[in-house]
Amino acid sequence: MGKVIAVTNQKGGVGKTTTAINLSASLAASDLRVLLIDSDPQGNATSGLGVAKDPGRPSLYDVVLRGVELRQAIIPTELQGFDLVAADKNLVGANLELVDTERREFRLRESLGQLREEYSFILIDCPPALDLLTLNALMAADSVLIPLQCEFFALEGISELIATIDRIRDSFQHQLKIEGILLTMFDDRTNLTRQVAADLREFFGKDVLETVIPRSVRLAEAPSHGKPILTYDIRSRGAESYIKLAKEILDREQACGNSTQSAG
Repeated sequence: MGKVIAVTNQKGGVGKTTTAINLSASLAASDLRVLLIDSDPQGNATSGLGVAKDPGRPSLYDVVLRGVELRQAIIPTELQGFDLVAADKNLVGANLELVDTERREFRLRESLGQLREEYSFILIDCPPALDLLTLNALMAADSVLIPLQCEFFALEGISELIATIDRIRDSFQHQLKIEGILLTMFDDRTNLTRQVAADLREFFGKDVLETVIPRSVRLAEAPSHGKPILTYDIRSRGAESYIKLAKEILDREQACGNSTQSAG
């Protein structure tokens, strides 16, 4: 059964979507089947993969609120083994519409169903908010990957998110794990970056991943070309970092005794 990872941080601009796209691509490059679900109404993961808007094609909105089968919303990307469920503008109103919906927190989890058998990893790119769309993603997920920029308020923001995860564990008896805290936009030339990284590692220990994602012009450019960094510039530092991140996550899986090959 595939592992479901929610990529989330309630703060925007921390490299969340960049991580969702490029980790998915790097896992697919390791000959694994990967599905990326764009659960952010901004739809940046969708446009960042070069997928054009198509009003006639089912999106995540149709899956969560209209009962469309998730399989019908799957779009292959240019990378073999890497599929996408797109977001569209209708997702903006999803939080309001979900309020009065039966089993509103479980819509995404229930829609995943048998698809979990077909993928090694399913990643969910969450909105930069702790709303009902994010709650759906967290309830569907086995673990949470938290991209974090090394800045002054980083520790404060992540503490709120960890508290939310703890509440979900308690309220829903849902054993949601921390996949890892990923340091993004990393610039080790600055004292602040080094200090925040040291503080995070001291506070969260092994939850902080060894891999860091550097500041990179090429990483920033890739989405405007509708490509993951692996197909935009495989030799860049950004590509190297996400390949390393995929390997670290796979190594952690093996260390936990979980087989990611079961979805093959």
